[in-house]
Amino acid sequence: MNTKSYFFQSFAIVALAFVAFIGFKQILPDKIFSDSKVDSKNVLIDSLLLESVAKDSLSTDGDSIAESERKLGQEKIVYDASEGIEFPSETFDNYKGFQYLISFYEKLYQLEQNPQRHVRIAYYGDSMTDGDLIVQDVRMNYQERFGGNGVGFVSIISESSASRGSVKTLFSKNWKTQSYLNVKRPTSPFGVNGHVFFANDKVNTTWVQYEAGPNKYSTTLDNPTLFYGRSSKKGNENFIIGKDTLRKNLSPNNLVNSLKVTSGSIKSFKANFIHADSIPIYGFNFDNGTGVHVDNFSQRGNSGLPISMFDASVMQAFNNNLKYDLIILHYGTNVLNYGTKNYFWYEKGMTKTVNKIKESFPGVSILIVSTADKSTKYDLEMKTDSAVVPLMKAQKKYALETESGFVNLYTLMGGDGSMVKWVDESPAKANKDYTHFNQRGAKAIGNLLYSQLNKGYEQYKVLREKRETGVKPKAIRKPKADSVSVKKDSVNE
Repeated sequence: MNTKSYFFQSFAIVALAFVAFIGFKQILPDKIFSDSKVDSKNVLIDSLLLESVAKDSLSTDGDSIAESERKLGQEKIVYDASEGIEFPSETFDNYKGFQYLISFYEKLYQLEQNPQRHVRIAYYGDSMTDGDLIVQDVRMNYQERFGGNGVGFVSIISESSASRGSVKTLFSKNWKTQSYLNVKRPTSPFGVNGHVFFANDKVNTTWVQYEAGPNKYSTTLDNPTLFYGRSSKKGNENFIIGKDTLRKNLSPNNLVNSLKVTSGSIKSFKANFIHADSIPIYGFNFDNGTGVHVDNFSQRGNSGLPISMFDASVMQAFNNNLKYDLIILHYGTNVLNYGTKNYFWYEKGMTKTVNKIKESFPGVSILIVSTADKSTKYDLEMKTDSAVVPLMKAQKKYALETESGFVNLYTLMGGDGSMVKWVDESPAKANKDYTHFNQRGAKAIGNLLYSQLNKGYEQYKVLREKRETGVKPKAIRKPKADSVSVKKDSVNE
């Protein structure tokens, strides 16, 4: 048989197989083929994740990991009193770590006593929080109870700008963007949002335009303030508000600089950047200065590992302006698909990430949100992916290791098989990719997250009242033989 004839026969076989597949797909159950609505062209995977997977510690004995987890799950976590307050002991299996959120809870308490105070949360996440999903509901819950108006810090542009309803963003096409997902050595340091933007305005004007969305407590743009970085050259900016134009100078003298557009609340504005191509631009902040504000720093494809590349001095400069009280790390979606159930490498990498957060935002409380349930096809049926529970346990380990609070999103939404239920129920609360929540599901998740945090706060207030009324806190004690210490080496024994 000659080569040409063999090629055409092979092609015919492949074509016939493809036609057969299409035909069978029409009559087989829908759930066999997960229907993903995620635009793959816009999905990024951070370079640090790819490198970590390539170096995956496959040599670690899986049986020893399982035995270590079994022992850890049975041991008690006994807390030392902090500021005279000691939360009840927990086991690893039910770990929430409210003890490590005490400084955040105290700020909420002070705000509740004095509504003129301010509490700020940074919510870092992946595609789960794309378009302000989940985060906007956490934000509205807090602002409903404690006050506050505004969507917080908003990047100049993002891949989810078109889908975000809480604030509408339009922008010119000549922005130069660098992201911590795929650039290790940016021209200027990344901002608190993990990005840095440059106005490529040498030929055409570079601009961005914001309009407040319809969400409760975010129907105006409050005290719009630009944040930008250091440069040897100055620039100008024209702010167009209605029929008025405000011309202001950009003086990039400090690591992080801020420029208030106007005081009070407006509905929309446009910013034209003039001769500012050398100045690193980060984004705008919108808040009324009192109550609770929650910034959404979502990024598709992010594993959380790139945060370890933050420049601590730049983050401290941001923090001097924004003053964060809680930082939430909500990751896992992009870590599940690499054929491994050993997440020691991720646990190690995210411990480094959390330590970078502590260095960058001294004294801030940290909350780890685990992976949600995700379903994969096994024997023609959609079931919980076998990597979900191992990843969740790894996330719980580095939460405990770094003295962070923890939300087990997997169990919170129902545990084993819950994603299938969220997809199949009517009305559905998750998409047919069996991974991401829709608007309805995201709202439910946001409410569940707030509910757990608020339970911890209510418990804190009871403990605080006992302290103030003279009830002595329990003495600090050494853990018993069957207890796990909350010191840094506790989860790696």
